[in-house]
Amino acid sequence: MTATEQLSSDTTMNAITAAVTLGRSGDIVTARERLLEIWRGIGVTGDPLHRCTLAHYLADLYDHPAQALAWDIRALDATDALTDDRAQRHHANLRVAGFYPSLHLNLADNYRRLGSWDAAAEQLAAARERLDALPGDAYGAMISTALDEVAEAVAQRSTARRPSAPGPHS
Repeated sequence: MTATEQLSSDTTMNAITAAVTLGRSGDIVTARERLLEIWRGIGVTGDPLHRCTLAHYLADLYDHPAQALAWDIRALDATDALTDDRAQRHHANLRVAGFYPSLHLNLADNYRRLGSWDAAAEQLAAARERLDALPGDAYGAMISTALDEVAEAVAQRSTARRPSAPGPHS
């Protein structure tokens, strides 16, 4: 799932994409405000694709790992309620199983940055268990590389932000 996908008939996904694009262009505060406004409209029981996508990208807009963790947990919870049918109505190639490696990677990185080594290791293991759901392309390689980076940081007991991590760098 990328923030640069073509606009669709799904106005909520289009609004999420526009906010994410704004954040990636450097206007993190406005992007965060827009995503939070969309979240209020979706609600905690709204469309799981909307909740997952929004929470996944909103987490990247927080530098503090505890704030990011809260949104990454929401993304994972929404994904657990998401079906392939719903995902494929947005994009024919989406498979819910392919969401999990990235989601668990993000959780592992947040737990690591908080110094919760066992929780980080558990999330790394969960991500690695699901790597076969990713295509053998640049995206799959990026997730694998990031998992290796987080695993190395856990081994070193480092809580420093990874230079390759998405989001703001303060």
